[in-house]
Formats: sequence, C-alpha cells, structure tokens
Amino acid sequence: MEGIMMIKRAEIEDSMDVVSLASLLWPGHNIEEFKIETDQLIKNENAIVYLAYGPLGEPIGFAQCQIRTDYVEGTSTTPVGYLEGLFVKKTFRRSGIAKQLVKHCEDWSILKGCREFASDCELDNEESYNVHLKLGFKEVNRVIAFAKKLT
Repeated sequence: MEGIMMIKRAEIEDSMDVVSLASLLWPGHNIEEFKIETDQLIKNENAIVYLAYGPLGEPIGFAQCQIRTDYVEGTSTTPVGYLEGLFVKKTFRRSGIAKQLVKHCEDWSILKGCREFASDCELDNEESYNVHLKLGFKEVNRVIAFAKKLT
C-alpha cells in the first residue's frame, strides 16, 4: 500500500481510533475498558500514544510508550522509555510505518530525559521478535514466568 498521510500524537478525541487498533493487537479485551485505559494513557504525562493514518484518513497503526522508572531488563539508566504496544494493519506493514511510530516514541523519550529505550515480546511471538530486531532492538534476556495457586 502507498504510504501514510500522517502520524500524530493521540488526543482524547482520537481514543476510539486507538481502541479500534488496540483491539486488533490485543483481541478479547473489553472495548469499554480499553477506552478507559486509553483515555488515562492520553492524559498521563509519562505516557504517549502515536497514531498513523492512511491515505484515506483511516487509522492504520499505533505505538504506545511509557516512561518506566523501575528496573528495566537490560538497561543501566533510569528513566527508560518503554514501547508498550506497536501495531500496524497488515496491508500497511513492511512500509516503514512501525519504524516511524517507534522513532516518534524514541524522540519523546529523549525529551523526557531517557537515555535508553526498551520493549518486550512473548517468547513464541516470532513476528514481534523479528520486528524488534529490524527496529534496532537487541535481545537482552529470555524469561519464563511461573505461578501457582495458594490454597
């Protein structure tokens, strides 16, 4: 597909565009809860959401970033910009949109005083893993988490 029309910082009036894309990335979540979470993120000074719009003005991708001040695996400074979510609709993938969205998040993180930028993905999500590598991330650790019910 042809490029994008624009990338912009999401505002409250854009929250349903974010929700529509987030529900494709994280299916099975409640739309009303997504809307509440998205509105909170947009209002949070330590979080940002960028939206990419296609040539017809439709939302085609988003990146969600937050500032983390707790320990972030593989980093040695604080605060750290953290890519919490990244999604581009299939027909617009492999056109540099994810790279542009992440670059906006990185630039914002620098403005917030960050010297490092991090992210994560599930161990079995090869597509996300490969995208992270193409975006310049380096793998720093692998983790398997465990839990059990207490009786």
